[in-house]
Amino acid sequence: MFTIDDLADRLGGYLPPDEIRQVKRAFYYAEQAHDGQRRRSGEPYVTHPLAVANILANMHMDHQSLMAAMLHDVIEDTGVSKEALGEQFGEAVAELVDGVSKLTQITFEDKAVAQAENFQKMVLAMSRDIRVIIVKLADRLHNMRTLGALRPEKKRRIARETLEIYARIANRLGINTIRVELEDLSFQALHPMRAERIKRAVASARGHRRSAIRQIQNSLQQSLDDDGLSGSVVGRQKHLLSIYKKMRDQRKSFAEIMDVFGFRIIAEDVDSCYRILGVVHNLYKPVPGRFKDYIAIPKANGYQSLHTTLFGPNGMPIEVQIRTREMEAMANNGIAAHWLYKAGQTEHPIAEGSHARARAWVKGLLEMQRHAGDSLEFIEHVKNDLFPDDIYVFTPKGDIMELPQGATVIDFAYSVHTDIGNSCIACRIDRHLAPLSTRLQSGQTLEIITAPGARPNLAWLNVVVTAKARSAIRHALKHQQHTEAVQLGRRLLNKALAEFETSLEELPAKPLDALLAELGLKNEDALLESIGLGTRVAHVVARRLVDLQHGEQSPAPGGKHRQGPIVISGAEGMVIKFARCCHPLPGDPVIGHLSVGKGIVVHRAECRNLAELKSDPDKLFALEWSDESDEDFPVPLRLEIESRRGLVAELASLVTDADANIERIGIEERDARLSIVNLTLSVRNRVHLARIIKRLRNLSHVGRITRLSN
Repeated sequence: MFTIDDLADRLGGYLPPDEIRQVKRAFYYAEQAHDGQRRRSGEPYVTHPLAVANILANMHMDHQSLMAAMLHDVIEDTGVSKEALGEQFGEAVAELVDGVSKLTQITFEDKAVAQAENFQKMVLAMSRDIRVIIVKLADRLHNMRTLGALRPEKKRRIARETLEIYARIANRLGINTIRVELEDLSFQALHPMRAERIKRAVASARGHRRSAIRQIQNSLQQSLDDDGLSGSVVGRQKHLLSIYKKMRDQRKSFAEIMDVFGFRIIAEDVDSCYRILGVVHNLYKPVPGRFKDYIAIPKANGYQSLHTTLFGPNGMPIEVQIRTREMEAMANNGIAAHWLYKAGQTEHPIAEGSHARARAWVKGLLEMQRHAGDSLEFIEHVKNDLFPDDIYVFTPKGDIMELPQGATVIDFAYSVHTDIGNSCIACRIDRHLAPLSTRLQSGQTLEIITAPGARPNLAWLNVVVTAKARSAIRHALKHQQHTEAVQLGRRLLNKALAEFETSLEELPAKPLDALLAELGLKNEDALLESIGLGTRVAHVVARRLVDLQHGEQSPAPGGKHRQGPIVISGAEGMVIKFARCCHPLPGDPVIGHLSVGKGIVVHRAECRNLAELKSDPDKLFALEWSDESDEDFPVPLRLEIESRRGLVAELASLVTDADANIERIGIEERDARLSIVNLTLSVRNRVHLARIIKRLRNLSHVGRITRLSN
């Protein structure tokens, strides 16, 4: 059995004796705290923290991380407090342990909420010290290695969580060794039979292919030696989940996947990598379009390497990766390489760059966490953000931005800055104007055009793919709705108070404070928002305010303060909506109906649906149009037209000449001679519509024209 003395011997290779003594002290403290506790497998509990510390020792992590690994379950599973750990081992170790510990003192409704809240707590701890996630990954890896003792459904739940979150985080931080093992262990727990069959097939295939692999490896090594280049060639093995995913996604058989031979060449320096690439391409012909230079443009997690695919002997595909020793260490240990180099008291630019990228990523997580409505929404954003396969685009100044596959111009705008995303109106891709919904491709140069009054659009949520953009848009829309609802609520309440010859501004603070306390609301804005969104009726709130002011003796409504109709322009945004049943236009007589959660819905005065709503007169309002309205409004028309060739083109030309747009057109035949055309136009007002209808009537083959309603 692995002991603390075995670990101390391993640590002697890179830690000074006083730090090793501190790690041993943390072990003995954990051993005493967990005394009597056992794992499901029956082993003493302390074997788990010791194994976690051993995983971190393989990565050459610092002594504080190793101490936190020893103590990581002490707060959660024993009576020891964070303060006690701080006194014994220092504040840094106590913070690391607390960051990894679950929220045991709170009872959650279900497992999903508990998982989300614990993850949110860990992200906040990560923002203070990134080592929290490395300790957590090591903890999760050992738990996955020892899943055997758990119930099948718990195994599957933990494996799914590992695959969806922790394996992706390991990938995002470039810790490939942990990522691969987490993925394979999760795959084996979720699909044990498939994993076993693939494992047996891999072992069998490797035996058959041994001579071919050796032949290609020898020819690659010989070519390097002939050109005087020092580099070692090693075979590269695919892991189980990678093989399974390729078989499933690419619909290939196991034989087709295993037909690809993988090799890695480790070079002395970056210059040698490119020279070796030339030698390899000279030996075997490269497959066009299959070369990737991750040295010049590293992946988001800091990964650097040259990738090329070659036509090998007898046309066998060969995948070759070429990198330096430092890049190999980074590929395996990712952000943990930062501590590997610090342990040797040397700063290394690759490791430093990876650490900086990881800090930037955690900063982005914090921004998402602030914008998210709750922990479940936050964890969904994080899952979306952890998908790999990035594309690389450029800012006008030549800076490289990493975005996920399928990202749009809007995603790019938000990745530059939230304010730029919120105010973007157009974009130039490689100097050509393009829609904001355009999907981006690697190598494009983007320039975002913004406008001061611009606001995010609800439809953007259907096209963005990055978690940062999605959470920022939702946050902006919530803020926009809140502001507009407060403004509308103020107008509605003042209109209702005018019936009692007063206004919100004239009311003393005392009755308003009393009403807020009575309703359990935080402030005046919360009350006005609830009125604007239709969850409270303005007349009821006004009467209660006046009752509280006059000691339950409110004056009769009516008098000189009576206000006129509410003025609307059509540009109010999220709390004034236009009914789709009657499509009101500026110039139409209109009535507003207060709908719960939506605000005011505007109907034409003759709309038949208003008959059903008149049973609740407190929710109906007189409205009138502002003279300054310059928005476009949809209006449906029905035309009876003689069937003829070029009909649609003629209608489109006439509508365009009248300075309007066709939003939708549909044609149905009534008989051999007549066609019915359903046309939805975008017009400014009733006068604009009348002008278009007059032009349509002038066409000799147009019969009846009807403006549709209900």
